[in-house]
Amino acid sequence: MKATLIVIQNEADHAAAKALVAKLMESGAAADRARMMAQARLVEAYERTRWPRKVPSLPDLLTYLMDQHGLTRADLVPLLGTASRVSEVMSGKRELSMTMVKRLRNRFHIPADLLISAASHAAA
Repeated sequence: MKATLIVIQNEADHAAAKALVAKLMESGAAADRARMMAQARLVEAYERTRWPRKVPSLPDLLTYLMDQHGLTRADLVPLLGTASRVSEVMSGKRELSMTMVKRLRNRFHIPADLLISAASHAAA
């Protein structure tokens, strides 16, 4: 399959580039696979620039985790210490201690970086 790479500068280019990646994925040729990987990298770079990821705030992250695990604020008391601490953390008034980070990491099986970076971004 003969194809050139698309430099993505707008939404129309983005749509065309994604269509090209999909078409190249159907080919078994090594050259097409290489083009597909290169075009996919261009798509990824455009998407990262166009829609940058934002680090969630600590309360947003904890709310998401509670929702995913079917928990309430009361369920966070053993992890954060007291009901008032849960309230302070969930309102963004208190940062996590290392003990809290360890407990949350073990409970939700997530990297501590998520909790620490969310806490540091919330404080900033």
